[in-house]
Amino acid sequence: MDNKNKEAMPLTLKGTAILAAGLLLMVLGYVLMTGGGSDDPQVFNEAMFNARRLVVAPLVIAAGVVVEIVAIMGWFPSKRKKN
Repeated sequence: MDNKNKEAMPLTLKGTAILAAGLLLMVLGYVLMTGGGSDDPQVFNEAMFNARRLVVAPLVIAAGVVVEIVAIMGWFPSKRKKN
């Protein structure tokens, strides 16, 4: 193993920041999905079937997963020299 491979960190500071951003996106998606319940089980609450819970929240969670994959795989441009 040469010194070039020892110096290169598998997860850079930029990658860690992107990983944290993806985690925050997924948490935001789960927060968007909360609520809409009913205090009385005999009463139907239409609020649990709105677009925020059925469309927006899952899309935000999926975007967070994509960001996590990008951060782990390192598919973002880097200023490092490739020799």
